[in-house]
Amino acid sequence: MTEAGGSAGPIGAAHARYAPGTPCWVSLMAHGLTATQEFYGELFGWEFRPGPQQLGPYVRALLDGREVAGIGQLPPDRHLPVAWTPYFASDDVDTTAETVRLCGGTVGVGPLDASDAGRLAIGSDPSGAVFGVWQAAAHVGTTITGVPGTPAWNELTTYEAASVRKFYETVFGYEETVVSADFDHVTLHVAGRPVAGIHGVGAALPRDRGPHWTTYFEVADTDAALSLVVDLGGRVLEPAQDSEHGRVASVADLEGARFSVVQAPR
Repeated sequence: MTEAGGSAGPIGAAHARYAPGTPCWVSLMAHGLTATQEFYGELFGWEFRPGPQQLGPYVRALLDGREVAGIGQLPPDRHLPVAWTPYFASDDVDTTAETVRLCGGTVGVGPLDASDAGRLAIGSDPSGAVFGVWQAAAHVGTTITGVPGTPAWNELTTYEAASVRKFYETVFGYEETVVSADFDHVTLHVAGRPVAGIHGVGAALPRDRGPHWTTYFEVADTDAALSLVVDLGGRVLEPAQDSEHGRVASVADLEGARFSVVQAPR
């Protein structure tokens, strides 16, 4: 993880269109929409309102009246992994989707219109990690960042960073990537700003998960957030630990969707 909060701009900023390649939205597809809303509403203080229904029942999470994330309901007959998916901004989702295919990735959903909100595709990189692509229209994406309850960072955990770095550079046009000298980590930049990370862990990658993106949400107090996660029926996967980026922990919600929480350094 690098520079939590760097992915979306100034604290509390009202966002214009995101630059291509910038994570602009996170979305969760779950089986129990009502219970999932209650979990995240209690944990992050989110309120909800209906969103585009092209992929089934879907709500947008709001914080102080501004859009933060989306939660949709999986069809009962679809036994898909319940997971948070980051969406990367694109000026032309059809072209981006074609580039994904040409670079060895796959496109599983779309491109398709989400009402007047925008146009989307959901795909995976050559290693199988799932991500979304968003071309904004009426809906630009996450409109508040840098406060508790908002996405702070997105990190890809994969076998080897170098093997997928070129894919993301080609698909999203990252003009600068910074390779860590200490471990297998690459930080992706847009306009000189760090926006996402790629972490290679080799054989330590869980076999039951494979390569995957993880969303970090900012919290005011990591330890208090962990207690609340457990009280709400979730699980702590990795206990809180201090890092140069803040106090971080990994958790899972009611249905097993994994995410991380981070308390900014004081």
